[in-house]
Amino acid sequence: MNTLLRRLARVALIVAAPLALAACGINTIPTKEETAKARWADVQSQYQRRADLIPNLVATVKGYAAQESSVLIAVTQARAGIVNTPAGPEITQDPAAFQRYAAAQNNLSMALVPFRVLQEQYPDLKSNTNFMALQSQLEGTENRIAVARRDYNEAVRDYNTSLRTFPTVIWANTIHSGSKPMQLFEATAAAQSAPTVDFSAPPAPAVTPGSAPPQ
Repeated sequence: MNTLLRRLARVALIVAAPLALAACGINTIPTKEETAKARWADVQSQYQRRADLIPNLVATVKGYAAQESSVLIAVTQARAGIVNTPAGPEITQDPAAFQRYAAAQNNLSMALVPFRVLQEQYPDLKSNTNFMALQSQLEGTENRIAVARRDYNEAVRDYNTSLRTFPTVIWANTIHSGSKPMQLFEATAAAQSAPTVDFSAPPAPAVTPGSAPPQ
């Protein structure tokens, strides 16, 4: 009888141990970390969508405003900057790498600002359905980027908090000691005010061969 009771006690302990560990939060840290990584993937997806729109946008604008070469070059170079900047989930736990990535994305955001007023400087762009469609997609993507960044920040705050609070801090210092805090997106100083966009005067009308220039 005693042997049977001891066996039942062992079985009960085996069954109860995982439940007890779960109740005290042993799985909380990896669960929240994976959630934050998933939100990072959402951010990446929206940033990639924006990067994919830019070549067509630049090509379309070039057909109407090729003289705004500085704008076109700035956007192209800013896009190249994000393509060449590491963006894997590992950078979310590397402050320096994360800051480089965020800075590259902010540079692209700033470089895109003039495109929002080009249609006022060059009214013909308004009649280009491709340009207007690309602008609409770009604006929609910018909104989705803002939402994705917000969701990522919320998930990271939740995860980072679990590394510092009881009882999960116990596991953060023992079983999950390899789990490190993740970085947050922060508003840059430049983002607090819209940059000034000052295009030069519209170009003079083209002069066809054989015709006299305007007096």
